[in-house]
Amino acid sequence: MAYDIVGDIHGQADKLEALLETMGYQRKAGAYRHPSRTAIFVGDFIDRGPRQVDSCRLVREMVDAGSAQAVMGNHEFNAVAWFMQDPEGESAEHYLRPRHGEKGNKNRHQHQAFLAEVEGTPMHQELIDWFLTLPLWLELPELRVVHACWHDGLMSSLAPLLGPGRTLTPELIVRASRQGDPVFEAVETLTKGIEVPLPDGHFFHDKDGHERRNVRIRWWEEGSDTYRDLAIMPEPERQNLPDLPLSAKAKPVYDKSKPVFYGHYWMQGDPVLQGSHFACVDYSAGKGGPLVAYRWDGEEKLDPRRFVGTA
Repeated sequence: MAYDIVGDIHGQADKLEALLETMGYQRKAGAYRHPSRTAIFVGDFIDRGPRQVDSCRLVREMVDAGSAQAVMGNHEFNAVAWFMQDPEGESAEHYLRPRHGEKGNKNRHQHQAFLAEVEGTPMHQELIDWFLTLPLWLELPELRVVHACWHDGLMSSLAPLLGPGRTLTPELIVRASRQGDPVFEAVETLTKGIEVPLPDGHFFHDKDGHERRNVRIRWWEEGSDTYRDLAIMPEPERQNLPDLPLSAKAKPVYDKSKPVFYGHYWMQGDPVLQGSHFACVDYSAGKGGPLVAYRWDGEEKLDPRRFVGTA
């Protein structure tokens, strides 16, 4: 099989159409298709961009036609949690993803581009139902795909609980919204990455200006184990972190039995590999960057020349 692994779309349907056509996909019988290749989408179809429903429609048509596969991203998970009422809430106005107060305002701001197209319409329910059919990860004979982090231990514990095709059931969505539940930890890690607390006295401000005392780490990084080397945070703040090792359990060890592809991390610049078996395909299409894909043709060790992207 030959696969084209496509990065986070975030409502940029124009970029998706351009990328597919650049790679030789043509629209036939209601979906983009390639005569000899299959697309794989790493999730985060929604939020930020100008064509939310169209982005979902294009991906869904390809999945339904068998010309693509897709996994769930954290933005699809968040959309489901925003839509679902909290079964333990005090009223019908309580949802799994808060809609009120300071946190609710932040959540709505992040989700506004999608809500502007679907809120109050039948399409909202239809897309939530479709998001629930998306697997959390793909384990194919040739390669692996997950939105943010491949973690064998958490996947092994979560797999027996999942619905058909490694999907989240409505019951698991509830558990995955409860901090402290093991399902929350597993889904959070697979869709958002590994987060660790910073050493005492250290913090930074994220892209939206919020103070952060926890940080995502480069779980794929080999030969490094310190906060300074692994933290995903702005420079020069990262250089101010202590050169202290993380806990040995904080970072999973990847077995390299096959390549793994993921998105999520808002990479910038020219696409590069994260290692011989690691490729992030998210290059910030939702913030003015290109929509990127890796064209995999069976190679065991990945080749940076196989990246392709929109202008």
